[in-house]
Amino acid sequence: MAIHGEITPPGDKSISHRAFMLGGLARGTTVVRNALESEDVRSTRGAVQALSVEIHKDGDTYLVRGSTPSEPLTVIDAGNSGTTARLICGILAGMDGFAAITGDSSLVRRPMARIIRPLESMGARFMARKHGYLPLAVSGGLLHGISHTMEVASAQVKSALLLAGLRAKGETRIMEPSRSRDHTERMLRFFGADIHQGPGVVSLSGGQELEARDIVVPGDPSSAAFPVVWAAATPGSEIMVRDVCLNPTRTGFLEVLERMGAKISRENIREAAGERVGDLVIRGARLQAASIAGEEIPRLIDEIPILVVAGCLAEGTTTIRDAGELRVKETDRISAMAKGLSSLGARVEELDDGLDIHGPARLSPGRVRTFSDHRIAMSFHILSKACAMEITLDDRDCVGISYPGFFNAMESLG
Repeated sequence: MAIHGEITPPGDKSISHRAFMLGGLARGTTVVRNALESEDVRSTRGAVQALSVEIHKDGDTYLVRGSTPSEPLTVIDAGNSGTTARLICGILAGMDGFAAITGDSSLVRRPMARIIRPLESMGARFMARKHGYLPLAVSGGLLHGISHTMEVASAQVKSALLLAGLRAKGETRIMEPSRSRDHTERMLRFFGADIHQGPGVVSLSGGQELEARDIVVPGDPSSAAFPVVWAAATPGSEIMVRDVCLNPTRTGFLEVLERMGAKISRENIREAAGERVGDLVIRGARLQAASIAGEEIPRLIDEIPILVVAGCLAEGTTTIRDAGELRVKETDRISAMAKGLSSLGARVEELDDGLDIHGPARLSPGRVRTFSDHRIAMSFHILSKACAMEITLDDRDCVGISYPGFFNAMESLG
């Protein structure tokens, strides 16, 4: 069934996290508007407040009164949010004092060693379960800058090191094998930091002071990806997605859809708080299979589940490679998508680092296990809507992690 209408996705999750963290470190009061009201961002606000930063809400606006982080009196609970846990470790590493962090049953199974090792080389001390999992404790203090080469591109690791580098003596220099999200770099610069970027490298010097700013958080492209795929894969559809972040490190999924034959135009392009923002117009078409691999993977890692759905609806075999990072997200997303699709009758092969999806899939109604992963749940809901077929999800509430109101928003389109 073709869909029509307009939709504005909720505030970007990545930018919302960073607005509260950097606002908490900045001198003065940072005003944050349109922050995502989700469980993950709530975890970040709680973590920042635990460091004696005052955060007040006034309508849809937050006032963040920055201060020097101080030793928390209780254990910081990052909930389901890997971004909260990893980025706050960068702040805690430079704090004079001790802190402990834990998370929910999913987060305590996600690896933290990738941030622990470089932060320890800067001078912080960690104790962690199995040497690399939450719960963990960190003792921060005097840090020194390092040059660190990441084996896998990761915006979370890069961001943690940059946040620690603000309090370190000397220069912190990070090399990554391919380009990952650069929201932290953009926001640091927006808050007045002197940060240097080149091909595959980012660096900053320690001892810099951040100045409070006003931030309007743009719409989340990862949330927008769900209605975008639904419209793009349904001939006769036309929707507009307003006020969405079009940061080049986040638009890889649009480029993949365009390779598949989707008709997408970008309008009203502008800049806000250092980020590129605009509107998207999507017109439905018959999609063709595509290959997704290599350096584009970090730019669309969160959108792969919904791109798997696009592959199910396209002609031919869509291949995904170099996406092993999906195995250590909220759940093993490669396995979760393969199991869910297979249970509905799709032909899909699971590989160590990706999937082969044969389309267009002939599906039957059924029940899908989401593993309480918000992106798995939303992806299968879109598949259900696009195929006009009932797919029962074992956990619908998990979408509140990133997109509260998701189901009602999709109903507004068709």
